[in-house]
Amino acid sequence: MNNSTAYGGVFDPDDISMRLSEMEKQLSAPDAWDKPELLTPVLREKSRLENEQNRFARLEEARSDVADWIALAEDEGGEEALESLAQSLEHLRTLLEQTEMEMLLSDVGDDLPAVLCLHPGAGGTEAQDWAAMLLRMYLRWADRHGCACEYLDFQSGDEAGIKSATLRMTGPNAFGLLKGENGIHRLIRISPFDASGRRHTSFASVDVLPDAGQNIDVRIDENDLRIDVFRAGGAGGQHVNKTDSAVRITHLPTGIVVQCQNEKSQHSNKDAAMSVLRARLYERELRKLADEKKSRYQDKDAINFGSQIRTYTLQPYRLVKDHRTGADETDVDAVLDGNLDKLIRSLLLYRHADRTQ
Repeated sequence: MNNSTAYGGVFDPDDISMRLSEMEKQLSAPDAWDKPELLTPVLREKSRLENEQNRFARLEEARSDVADWIALAEDEGGEEALESLAQSLEHLRTLLEQTEMEMLLSDVGDDLPAVLCLHPGAGGTEAQDWAAMLLRMYLRWADRHGCACEYLDFQSGDEAGIKSATLRMTGPNAFGLLKGENGIHRLIRISPFDASGRRHTSFASVDVLPDAGQNIDVRIDENDLRIDVFRAGGAGGQHVNKTDSAVRITHLPTGIVVQCQNEKSQHSNKDAAMSVLRARLYERELRKLADEKKSRYQDKDAINFGSQIRTYTLQPYRLVKDHRTGADETDVDAVLDGNLDKLIRSLLLYRHADRTQ
């Protein structure tokens, strides 16, 4: 079987090797690093191609292992060979599912880091605790996927949970994988804060933004900004409540407001807030493109931006239900521990099928 067509023509190892070689020459040119900002797209594409090359190598190795165990099982038989064959097949299946997910991530910005913003809905401590549960869920997901996490803003709740949290997640296709988490998340449970043991419903919103840092063409006029500084509140280091280090930026033309208080210096907080503002403006432009696509593909209302996307039920039964795809998971504890891949994969497949109808 020819490598270039072994997986439906998706991979062309020779072409990838040639392109990587050309990039190496470009990066090693004497004047290449005179303007390093111009090399950022090249470095990002190089990283993407290297990941694709490594993925192909892993798939080819797994396929070869399956073929070897099939041959051994046919020649010698025996339970040990069959068990090893079953394990090899399961490993290949997992790699193929991962590859399928990555191949579905073809929209603009899918390969970028993600800025994740969480806010509790109405309901005080109940909702703030639910927002903290979601934050833990995404941190656990990031850990499973090798994503680095950096807090840009964090405000703890009055009694429990959080009032808000903003963090940057950096890893392969972070935004593409997480963008489907954008929306309202609902929790149904017996409240640990209700002495009567009644069932409560809590809501929290999740915003997922693509973070291209300084490498996106988002023009921000300083005259369009209102910048306020104030003393940070809530739990934190010794600097909290002692200096006007927190920064709030309002983009007047759009009404977008961002703030950061997690760093010790006002300058660092302003840089972080500007990073989030650029991400929000960039996501706004991407949403315009998505709306144009929607008019062409006639996407279903169920996946409109801002709709309630998922319900996590802990009482009277245990189930996680995605309202866009109909997918559900009965192992609620695993989902809340960051095992989101099945739900993410279902949404990617659903949207891909909807676009190609």
